[in-house]
Amino acid sequence: MTFQRARTDEQREIRRRAILDVASAMLDEMPVAAVTLNELSRRVGLAKPNVLRYFESREAVLLELLDRFLREWLTELTGELAAGVDEALPMPERAAAVAEILGRSLSGRMVLCELFGAQGSVLEHNVSVEVVTRYKRASLERLTTMTALIRKYLPELGENATLFSLQTMVMAGALSAFSTPPPSLQAAYEAEPDLARFHLDLKDYLQQALTATLLGMLPR
Repeated sequence: MTFQRARTDEQREIRRRAILDVASAMLDEMPVAAVTLNELSRRVGLAKPNVLRYFESREAVLLELLDRFLREWLTELTGELAAGVDEALPMPERAAAVAEILGRSLSGRMVLCELFGAQGSVLEHNVSVEVVTRYKRASLERLTTMTALIRKYLPELGENATLFSLQTMVMAGALSAFSTPPPSLQAAYEAEPDLARFHLDLKDYLQQALTATLLGMLPR
């Protein structure tokens, strides 16, 4: 990929999108920790200082991607919930359906889950106040969107819908770390099958965790 010098706002936006698209493709090939600014610059075809004109750090790139993936997921989740939850069902059955859909939907988006897991410990470091504030404002909008979705199918949650939405993202990030073991750990599991109990299936465990959380929050 080669670029002419960006001289207009439109050209600069094209350059930004190209950097994000390349970073997104890298995440399909490697874990978040393996994405480096040097490799991103090489693949984009820009010198590292030029990439830094658009994003102040690797973490700034990944935060913007996290917001992009979250927006895309919430758009798809709207349709998945509409198709999979009968609003006329009793509350426990609706709760089970919501938990199943969330577990299945998120487990199919491993990159999003991995970014959730890295958010607090990695991605929100090495970024300026301006960048992290902009990201948090966007996150608040996504949280509001998800809360409204959950409350549509489980109005009984009331104000707890916001907490449940936040906990869903946190649990998806935490559990994803146990569902994709590195090669050395995978080899250990194969050599000693008893150790494999630490290898969690993200869909099943996330669904169980979300079901338990919902049942604990819903009125009885």
